[in-house]
Amino acid sequence: MMELAITNRPQVLSYQRTYQLTKRVVDIMLCLLVLPVALPLMAICVLAIRLDSSGPAIFIQKRVGKKGHHFRMYKFRTMRHNLDNSFHRAFMKAFVNGQIGNDKGIQNNNFRRIFRKTLANAALDNNGHGKVYKPIQTSQVTHVGRILRKTSLDELPQIFNVLKGEMSLVGPRPNVPWEVEEYQPWHYERLKALPGITGLAQVRGRSGISFDSIVKYDIEYVEKQSLVMDLKILWWTLHTVLLGTGAE
Repeated sequence: MMELAITNRPQVLSYQRTYQLTKRVVDIMLCLLVLPVALPLMAICVLAIRLDSSGPAIFIQKRVGKKGHHFRMYKFRTMRHNLDNSFHRAFMKAFVNGQIGNDKGIQNNNFRRIFRKTLANAALDNNGHGKVYKPIQTSQVTHVGRILRKTSLDELPQIFNVLKGEMSLVGPRPNVPWEVEEYQPWHYERLKALPGITGLAQVRGRSGISFDSIVKYDIEYVEKQSLVMDLKILWWTLHTVLLGTGAE
């Protein structure tokens, strides 16, 4: 049995290297393939954002990628510029800590009171392609921002993160550093894969699932990832976007 394990190990490593190389080639090819369409579309988005509200068109935020590597992730700005994000930050910390989620409810009494008070002016947003659970105060989202979120076009600039090798088309969605600080030890398993624009949790998870449930999907992806799985997730994502079931 020991000899069999030793013999199989190089094969597993060889498969992983081949898969990662193939995945990278597919990422680059698909990004280059869509760029002729994406670039004019991004130019229109930039113009629409600038005409709709003051502030930069591109929102740049530090995120945590594979093996804890920090990088600057690009998105189109969908909210008003220079807003107080204290409620959002408190909400997300409670979410990562397991105090919030439709499969858990809101466990913290103090935060439940704050959340209910704010809920009249807020919405739970499925930003991107799937079921990312976070509060969005609707008065803070711009008119163009709502369209970008609904169509998932706000994620389009992440094509450049993929081309730079900081992200992949498919992988766990990257968190910001202060969210990672709230991780439980087993949550770090999701950082073993390159973060993605879309992922298994986004196409499979129901709206409002807990952070633990999202991480379980991410770990399932880390353990089972393959080119076939990546292509299926991309297809499911495209299907979701075309049906218009992204963010409101």
